[in-house]
Amino acid sequence: MFDSKSLSRMNCLLPFATLILLSAVTEGALKMDLTDDNTFATINHSSILIDHLQDLLYNSNSSDVMLKVYTGNSDEVKVFHAHHLLLILQSDVFEELLLNQSVTTLVLRETAECAALFEKLLRYLYCGEITILLNQAVPLHRLASKYHVGALQQGIIEYMSQQLARASPRGHVVSWYHYSLRIGDENLQERCKQFLAWNMSTVIHSKEWQTTSDDLMIALLQRSDLVVENELEIYYGVEEWIRRNQPDIMVAETVLKSIRYTMISPQHLFYIQKKSSIMNEHYSSIHNLFFLAFQFHSTTPPVFAKYFNVNCSLFIPRNYLSSSWGSQWVINNPVRDDRSTSFQTQLAPNNYDASKKVTWNALFSPRWLPVSVRPSYTYSGYGAARAFSPEDSRPRIIITPSTNSVSFAGVNFQKTILVRVKQDGRSYVKHIYDFHQSTEETGDFLLQADLQKPSSEYLIDKSLHLHIIIKPIYQSLIKAIK
Repeated sequence: MFDSKSLSRMNCLLPFATLILLSAVTEGALKMDLTDDNTFATINHSSILIDHLQDLLYNSNSSDVMLKVYTGNSDEVKVFHAHHLLLILQSDVFEELLLNQSVTTLVLRETAECAALFEKLLRYLYCGEITILLNQAVPLHRLASKYHVGALQQGIIEYMSQQLARASPRGHVVSWYHYSLRIGDENLQERCKQFLAWNMSTVIHSKEWQTTSDDLMIALLQRSDLVVENELEIYYGVEEWIRRNQPDIMVAETVLKSIRYTMISPQHLFYIQKKSSIMNEHYSSIHNLFFLAFQFHSTTPPVFAKYFNVNCSLFIPRNYLSSSWGSQWVINNPVRDDRSTSFQTQLAPNNYDASKKVTWNALFSPRWLPVSVRPSYTYSGYGAARAFSPEDSRPRIIITPSTNSVSFAGVNFQKTILVRVKQDGRSYVKHIYDFHQSTEETGDFLLQADLQKPSSEYLIDKSLHLHIIIKPIYQSLIKAIK
């Protein structure tokens, strides 16, 4: 673990470490795990050792190095009494700073946020454990990164990934995305973007919407998996963002061009065209999209597709929550038995087909057994068949139209299921499943959800909260990239 150079620097401190270990071994109850022949045993006093190390952190009498942590360029200073050995064991940065064993004082400068949390960093170096709050994640990660405490860095990133849904006064997901971009953590970036996209209807009306950077705004609007009431909600959110942030012309026009105007009704398009000051300012660069949208609404999509290229994002619906696109489905006590529901959606998003509706039937089965794990029955002389384990079964949803119709010609329907869960009293979309007829196609529908457990995050007031969305997708759009 250590090279000869490190061992020589640590040699004078080994008696100190030995005293700690001896003290840990001689205190507390003996915990032994014996094998069958009683030959070997495990003596575990690690918790006592951690207690001793924690005591050392607050015992200045035994320290051999002093850390003076200044806040920025000010004279404000915090003094910590530490131990040379423990610092260099946990951080190669401290090892370099303490290369000379005669060093007894280190002067460090940190930002105000980091200086306030420096004691937490020390506690982690001594005990391997700290408590953390949402607003402490970024400054603690900066400290862990600066002093090369890799395990703490990774632990904080994992904490951030798991706390995206946690409620906070001004929101934190956007700021965490911007931070992950600066440190180059692509996994956290994608998790933040996915959370923002799948809960966009909530984010648009939150305080953190206005803190969204130009690049993040453009990246979000290019996605087809945004969950919103309708496309109009996105437009008004973008309009307010432009009004508050005043981006340069190129950014504003790029953002406005990312709106899918074909998914907005002609009545609302006319209103935006005449009443929106933001649209009036940038209309010269957007007017061709408005013209295309009005043409799209004037005929059926298959006819429109004969003259225009519809294989682009402008004609791909997002995850719209309005009743014309689907229905919410709240299933009380979902493990009890099979459930079914019916609802209507529009045949197509264009105004020409506005009066045409499709009725859908949905069936939820809590304990469906996939074909791949169904037992092959072999009969013995007594006629018995091998039973299957309940753990092999899983939930499934099948969605089919109530009747077939020639008016479906040229149209395929993508079904989308949104699954809401609850964390910290806040409901949010955790999963999105896309399929043609059955969730069996996805292979992982609610695979990790423990619907039997009353405290399951998937049960909100003892009910499973789903939202079904039906998206008309035309033949040339089936393979379109999101």
